[in-house]
Amino acid sequence: MSLSSIRTAALLGVEAYPVSLEVDLSRQGMPSFSMVGLAEGAVRESKERVLAALRNAGLKLPPARITVNLAPADMRKEGSAYDLPLAMALLAATGAFSPEAAAGYFMAGELSLTGELRSVPGVLPLAALARRLGARGLIAPAANAAEAAVVEGLDVFAPATLLEALHFFTGEEKLSPVAPKPFAPAAPGLEGLLDFSEVKGQDHAKRAVEIAAAGGHNLLFIGPPGSGKTMLAKRLPTVLPPLSFEEALEVTTIYSVSGRLDGEGLLTLRPFRSPHHTISDAGLIGGGSYPRPGEVSMAHRGVLFLDELPEFKKSVLEVLRQPLEDGKVTIARAAVSLAYPADVMLVCAMNPCPCGYLGDERHACTCGEAEVRRYRSRLSGPLLDRIDLQVEVPAVPYKELRAEASPTTSATMRKRVLAAREVQAARYAGLPFTVNGRLSGRHLSAHCRLSEEGHGFMEGAVRRLGLSARSHTRVLRIARTIADLDGEAGLRVEHLAEAVNLRGLDRQRTS
Repeated sequence: MSLSSIRTAALLGVEAYPVSLEVDLSRQGMPSFSMVGLAEGAVRESKERVLAALRNAGLKLPPARITVNLAPADMRKEGSAYDLPLAMALLAATGAFSPEAAAGYFMAGELSLTGELRSVPGVLPLAALARRLGARGLIAPAANAAEAAVVEGLDVFAPATLLEALHFFTGEEKLSPVAPKPFAPAAPGLEGLLDFSEVKGQDHAKRAVEIAAAGGHNLLFIGPPGSGKTMLAKRLPTVLPPLSFEEALEVTTIYSVSGRLDGEGLLTLRPFRSPHHTISDAGLIGGGSYPRPGEVSMAHRGVLFLDELPEFKKSVLEVLRQPLEDGKVTIARAAVSLAYPADVMLVCAMNPCPCGYLGDERHACTCGEAEVRRYRSRLSGPLLDRIDLQVEVPAVPYKELRAEASPTTSATMRKRVLAAREVQAARYAGLPFTVNGRLSGRHLSAHCRLSEEGHGFMEGAVRRLGLSARSHTRVLRIARTIADLDGEAGLRVEHLAEAVNLRGLDRQRTS
């Protein structure tokens, strides 16, 4: 009887948890192969892939009763990442190399039938786990090496084939640790050729974008087709601050778990995700029989853009309420509850009515009053309350269309945004948030104090516009950001007035 054990991991949300893959090879009884320890479909199929890979690499297993255990047995294991650990555990059990040689190493990787190593999801959180547990190193496919090398203090080795991995442990072949790429925040201009100087007119909307970017506020554009709503939204990432190392690590971990890194190391650009309006609940917030992050988590620390907002299913939009409030997605299953990060800046666009031309001077609206009400009723009050800025984007007049490039560039807007963000970072040092868009409760009262004149203005605005308590909070948050952009410590009535003016739907409900 021969025993061996290889260390690997299972994914739960964006975290990796240690798994011990144990193999018992016994010459007693009829030859068989059994796998225990809550192994799901792809893991069970690994038996055939691994046996074929061993055979095609010229490595044979003796006839024996083989038992594979994935411990702990109460944690579900899925995916093809267990191919390499299983193959190495079988080889160690047969005496192809000493089990002590692999002690302290973590392994993950899918095997082709010829024994080549293929990429698997979640190698970055696995590497972080290996470092925390003091591992000697990590054996992973070359396609995952760049993301694994992000973790400092851990040697990452990337054999191309099963034979290379075997020879590494027998000492017949030496592998050098993968060299990590130094972190460098994305420089301005790396977003491509998009720039706000290309947007003709729409100064009011550009001001709203600057405020939203400076304070981390959610934003809704309302206007007719062709007014530039999508153009504005796509350029918003060009004025956002670069990702910090910690933020880049969070974003890269999510993309690693989703299997969408394509051989990249640390991601340095803020995500911009724009799902189609036919997306399902699970596609937007995550889930499925084998839970994976949804679009809202893929946009973590970046922008989630929902174009044609009322065209999304109402049930899909309603599931956004919790992530927008908490900055995370919680997916509950019978046996486990998962949490995915979802700290996004939500940017939406919609037409004012089904035909799109309500209030447009150049086109007649063909919608009846009941149609407009039905169209807008697809957006619930609680969802709209969570969108701080609601901005009207009218059609651009011809005299502005024929003008040269706008003097308002992404670079100048970004400079003001960065200055306001620095003020907020200093103000909220030590708190669990860094932007005005997350202000609430006692922190709101402490940092948004109003003068008697300010209280009088807000009392009139609440009475006149019928603002809800949540809308009142949003107005104060926006005003705080406007004051930061102006370099002022206190909130003036002018700041409050501009903030109320940026709550377009509140004003429309009372008009």
